[in-house]
Amino acid sequence: MDTDQKAPTGPLADIRVVEMGTLIAGPFCGQVLGDFGAEVIKIEDPAAGDPMRGWGRSMPKGHSPWWPVIGRNKKSITLNLRTQEGQDLARKLIDKSDVLVENFRPGTLEKWGLGYEALSKTNPGLILNRASGYGQTGPMSHKAGYALVGEAMGGLRYITGEPDRPPARAGISIGDSLAGLHGALGVMMALHARQASGRGQVIDVSIYESVLTVMENAITEYDLTGYVRERSGSILPGIAPSNAYPTLDAMVVIGANQDTLFSRLCEVMKRPDLAADPRYKTHLGRGENQKELDDIIGAWTATQTTDAVLALMDEYGIAAGRVYRPQDMMTDPQYQARESIVSVPHPVFGQVKMQNVFPKMSETPGSVRWPGEGLGAHTDEVLMQVADLSADEVADLRKRGIV
Repeated sequence: MDTDQKAPTGPLADIRVVEMGTLIAGPFCGQVLGDFGAEVIKIEDPAAGDPMRGWGRSMPKGHSPWWPVIGRNKKSITLNLRTQEGQDLARKLIDKSDVLVENFRPGTLEKWGLGYEALSKTNPGLILNRASGYGQTGPMSHKAGYALVGEAMGGLRYITGEPDRPPARAGISIGDSLAGLHGALGVMMALHARQASGRGQVIDVSIYESVLTVMENAITEYDLTGYVRERSGSILPGIAPSNAYPTLDAMVVIGANQDTLFSRLCEVMKRPDLAADPRYKTHLGRGENQKELDDIIGAWTATQTTDAVLALMDEYGIAAGRVYRPQDMMTDPQYQARESIVSVPHPVFGQVKMQNVFPKMSETPGSVRWPGEGLGAHTDEVLMQVADLSADEVADLRKRGIV
């Protein structure tokens, strides 16, 4: 790696992170921190590395298309944490770092002698982000917890899908990603608090609570009224019109659930009678007659091309859009103008496209400096520069299977 050309930039360029996590919940937190300049040292098992290196529906040229994204901006080193020497080396790295990210089953770090109580004795400013299925406490804390369980326990699975079918899932591991985002947010708040106190702290992130946090008013509504949200397919019950509608060549989503917007939509469809109809005139009425209204709108959009519908919606100031797929994102002018997708040099693929860094910051933007690299690509560099080992010492560790 040419470190001169890939020097850290962004608001976290002075922060060092050790990432011990695997799969998504921990590594996505590390990805976010790395995107904004943190030096992220990812510790992987010498034998296999992070399982994400082998995940994906396909393996073009024998490589996972997932790894360049979740491994980006990270320095990969190998370290056998099941050995005393591996644990001692990890402690050396952690002692010189600001943040430790992990998502092992609760108790694993303690088993290795790397619990927060031990680590904070030599590095009192250390911030430890711990992601797990159920959190570090409670009767379920010791159980294995994957995203699908956290999404179900947090309430998301129950309300996702069509009402006449079993619960569906989002097409991504949203529970893991939400846990990663909450972890990164927690790290930011802990870094801010450390400026005043000089001390670090533990961030306890559970997947189920990360999902629960975005469940809007589901708990409060049930507490006050006994109402339980049910699966409602592509609509939000009582919010109309706001749905996906067929066109001659695809489909569009239209949101015109405010009175003024609905009146404009009626003008577009040349159906002013709908705006005056007591069934649809008010927000409450439209919600009560949601299916009938959606059928009317869908019958109209089905006679139009997608481009024609979107042009009319834009002319009348009504929120509408396409249902995007990757090929649509690659060519969309809005995506291109904001550089929402970036092309990154890759040692195997040549160039690989991926989502850019978000949010956009005017003074200290983040960047994708390199994609996820080979297993242990930075072992020598990190152990020599951070752990103060010599080249011969690193070579000996490699010979003995420690790295």
